[in-house]
Amino acid sequence: MFKIIARILITLILASGIAIACYYGYPATPKTHSSWNKSDIQIELKKLQSYSAKAKLFCKKKGFNCNKCFFADMSLPGGKNRLFEYDMLHDSVISCGLVAHGSCNYLFLSEPEFSNQPGSGCTSLGRYKIGCKYNGKFGAAYKLYGLDSTNNNAYKRNIVLHSYYLIPDKEVDPLPVCNSLGCAMVSESYFKILSKTIDSSKKPILLWLF
Repeated sequence: MFKIIARILITLILASGIAIACYYGYPATPKTHSSWNKSDIQIELKKLQSYSAKAKLFCKKKGFNCNKCFFADMSLPGGKNRLFEYDMLHDSVISCGLVAHGSCNYLFLSEPEFSNQPGSGCTSLGRYKIGCKYNGKFGAAYKLYGLDSTNNNAYKRNIVLHSYYLIPDKEVDPLPVCNSLGCAMVSESYFKILSKTIDSSKKPILLWLF
């Protein structure tokens, strides 16, 4: 019973803190803390290379861009860079940035939970086709089409790739970042970087959340 109460209190404290940060905004130049070390980097690169091998085959078969794709490793903490623009030809990371996960309709969710259900407010794992660009509630955004059974409701759920001004440009780990309602939500600056890649590609780009 004590452990349950303690967990609830910790969740409430975290939720209050992030709610205040989301309302008032993070400092213009937040103090960053990166826990990446050589071992972490090697482990992550091996994971990305493993997914890249599968992505290459998928992209070739489906007529997607076979040079570049986006990976989002949702097993990483929210305050760490976990969205990667990836070069499949050279098996290397081109750029990386923060990406929010869904709140699942809670006040705040520090660690992601996953659902494909309409109205869940959760992130859905799986492969996505990045679709057309449009102007929506948060400005420029890209439609996302779920390609797996775990995310095939993405279009119906209005899950998109968009920016949000309260997502920092740099890592804030061990602090988290704001939640989305299931969308892949990045900083304004990183969105511009991703947009250049998407807009210049003659073929659809794969976004893979795992």
